[in-house]
Amino acid sequence: MEVNEKPVSFGDGFFHMRIFLILFLSFVSHAALAQINLNNYSIQDPEDKNILVQKLYSDSLSSSFLIIVKEEVKLHKHAFHTEQVYVLEGKGKMTVGKKQYQIYPGSLIFIPMGTPHSLEVTESPVKVISVQSPEFLGKDRIMLDE
Repeated sequence: MEVNEKPVSFGDGFFHMRIFLILFLSFVSHAALAQINLNNYSIQDPEDKNILVQKLYSDSLSSSFLIIVKEEVKLHKHAFHTEQVYVLEGKGKMTVGKKQYQIYPGSLIFIPMGTPHSLEVTESPVKVISVQSPEFLGKDRIMLDE
């Protein structure tokens, strides 16, 4: 398996957050815009749960989620969705198709529709923004054997 050490990265600090928000808002520019302060955003955190998900926004064209992963995301694909994942905190190894990426804050990963992908957390937790298009209703996630 090929390992790429550097996924797309836009720098540190608030710069990469502003870039992501510009990209994100371009997806939802037809809707009324709202501001979410992710620095103060929290998710109920049951200690026994590996993946925590909070929907941030959704319409017929896209859905965005704040996701916190403590250990791993098992190999799966989406039958009808593309996904973009922007890393806010933590580190890990993300497999997309046959490529593996070292991810860290500022990484932006593009996952084409139907592409198998998974995440192994190396510095916990990994906190990401996931934008899926079209709207994600949770019905097209197909779990795969590794």
